[in-house]
Amino acid sequence: MTNNNDKGSKGYLLSIVLVAVIGGLLFGYDTAVISGAEKGLQAFFLGAKDFVYSDFLHGVTSSSALLGCIIGAAISGFLASKYGRKKSLIMAGIMFFLSALGSYNPEFLFFPKGEPTFSLLIAFNLYRVLGGIGVGLASAICPMYIAEVAPSNLRGTLVSWNQFAIIFGQLVVYFVNFLILGDHIAPAIEKMAGGIYQIVNPGEAEWMISTGWRYMFVSEAVPAGLFTLLLFLVPETPRYLAMVGKDEQALTILAKINGKTRAQEILSDIKNTVTVKTEKLFTYGWLVIFVGIMLSVFQQAVGINAVLYFAPRIFESLGMGNPMMQTVLMGVVNISFTLVAIFTVEKLGRKPLLIIGSLGMAIGAAGVAVTSVSAALPPVVAVISIMVYSASFMFSWGPICWVLISEIFPNTIRGAAVAIAVAFQWIFNFIVSSTFLPMYNMSLGSMGQNFGHAFTYGLYGVICVLAAVFVWKLVPETKGKTLEDMSKLWKKEK
Repeated sequence: MTNNNDKGSKGYLLSIVLVAVIGGLLFGYDTAVISGAEKGLQAFFLGAKDFVYSDFLHGVTSSSALLGCIIGAAISGFLASKYGRKKSLIMAGIMFFLSALGSYNPEFLFFPKGEPTFSLLIAFNLYRVLGGIGVGLASAICPMYIAEVAPSNLRGTLVSWNQFAIIFGQLVVYFVNFLILGDHIAPAIEKMAGGIYQIVNPGEAEWMISTGWRYMFVSEAVPAGLFTLLLFLVPETPRYLAMVGKDEQALTILAKINGKTRAQEILSDIKNTVTVKTEKLFTYGWLVIFVGIMLSVFQQAVGINAVLYFAPRIFESLGMGNPMMQTVLMGVVNISFTLVAIFTVEKLGRKPLLIIGSLGMAIGAAGVAVTSVSAALPPVVAVISIMVYSASFMFSWGPICWVLISEIFPNTIRGAAVAIAVAFQWIFNFIVSSTFLPMYNMSLGSMGQNFGHAFTYGLYGVICVLAAVFVWKLVPETKGKTLEDMSKLWKKEK
């Protein structure tokens, strides 16, 4: 039923955006669930008799979902263009759901229950990769979906809500993991010579080793099922409908969101930019693709996801009393500062937030590095520095990178360009996450592992400064521009 209000319905807009941001929540949930489960999972596979579960294998297992994310992001453009944004998100939801069940019970049909083997490790990782493909799809298509239904004056704010959902999903899973762990003791694991770990006092942590990590993974099935069902109630994006010739359907949805008069104007603009549906990727020059890729690279290269994935282990190494509680506290800080971006992105613009956030992260990373090599500073300084570093990311690179990736590409190349940019994001996410622990645990002479702590955060700090320079020199300000304006913007830049 078409809305007769010529101003459109904000309630309708918010309802469909709310469904889309559940995809962001699942994105955050799936990528952060490993933070609580990884020690129990590690202890479980340390009991294998047919192979040695080394620190390298644990790093790969902890990051295996990211390989799926790369695949999902890489195919997102093809799926979004061929089957539409809505159907592609339904596929992602189904993958989330199946991955949660499979990670809970990787022995299903083929292996004895509770018996760790190399074959079971492969099966577990395949289920995690499946979920990762869903994350990769959702990470590319959810912001694209929101950007394509949102009016230009609300686009930055609404896409930023997707990042809020990602961080909220991480906070939810931190809290869920905390509740699942309850009074049970997490397995204490010590490194032996040759890079092999052993469990200390395994009896005390038996429940976590056999069962706890499974509950953490299966908890995702609830939001995954809800997301998949609700997607059947939302429309396809009007820009996709216009691109495939379904103008009447596109106009109906645009009218519900923007009002009848404005809907006709928007549809006309869309049709003017999609008349040539076969434009090549570099039609608008190489710079727009380069900027999109580098936004993704810097968002990961600053190291934030390594901190989020291994937060309990980091706080434990700093001597904090309850690392899971510190992790929940960090999640609350992250949520709070993501709200800063939501309420300022349309006022301050994209570039100022990115530059300020980059410099704040550099200061936080430097604080951790200095604390690591200075015995005079108490561990709480490092904790505060990590909070500053994380908070600075949350009001800048966290949400704003997704806003820019969803809006800087012209209509005719958006699907393919977003897929490439987001694929690079997951590639660098995997690189950073899989190299973090080896760097963090590096030893050098009398400094021991403090050298690794200082080196890792010092490197991230330098990258943060480079990110600020990149934004200042190359990233255009897109505040207030329509998606159709992007074609004109990049034609001028060519």
